[in-house]
Amino acid sequence: MPHRTRIKFCGLVRPGDVRLAGELGVDALGFVFVPGSRRALEPAQAAALRAAVPPLAQVVALFMDPDEAWVREVIRALRPSLLQFHGREDAAFCERFGLPYVKTLPMGEGVEAAEALAARYPSADAFLLDGHKAGEPGGQGARFDWARLPALPKPWLLAGGLTPDNVFEAVRAARPFGVDVSSGIEDAPGRKDGGRMHRFVEEVRKADGSTADSPLR
Repeated sequence: MPHRTRIKFCGLVRPGDVRLAGELGVDALGFVFVPGSRRALEPAQAAALRAAVPPLAQVVALFMDPDEAWVREVIRALRPSLLQFHGREDAAFCERFGLPYVKTLPMGEGVEAAEALAARYPSADAFLLDGHKAGEPGGQGARFDWARLPALPKPWLLAGGLTPDNVFEAVRAARPFGVDVSSGIEDAPGRKDGGRMHRFVEEVRKADGSTADSPLR
């Protein structure tokens, strides 16, 4: 049986995009609660977006170096099933909210080895590899060298510069547990493009069905 790569669409800000993602069978829907981000949401916006989420889809709330009160306010409004931490939060902070969490590992140049960083988060349910540098926000479309993939003890998602044009290659090369895309399916920050959303999912599924050996394995 071919591997089924999980798909996460992140940076959603419009209910229509959420509904389309559900129709496409996307596994996880990410909502950004990082003040200053071009895709940032306020808790008051979360209810309309949450109502558009289909049953069984994971709802992910993304934070970067938040305070505890902000996280709890978002949890009340969005009712996420998963938290994603993108900054310098330690494991004790990530565990504080009683929800499973994903920890992002920066893969840009000059960063700490991902294996060493991941070891400090033994309670993480999964990791996300993104192309940014330490202390920078993700979602910038920065691709990193897929030949530098770390050996991690937990499932991991590949992010950073993925688009409908390269995700087939990415899945074939890296064989990740999942892929995460934001800017690669947009025509403007936060405005997802329906055609790109469709094609991204199609390319992932096409890669899953491929039986050829990966060039990096």
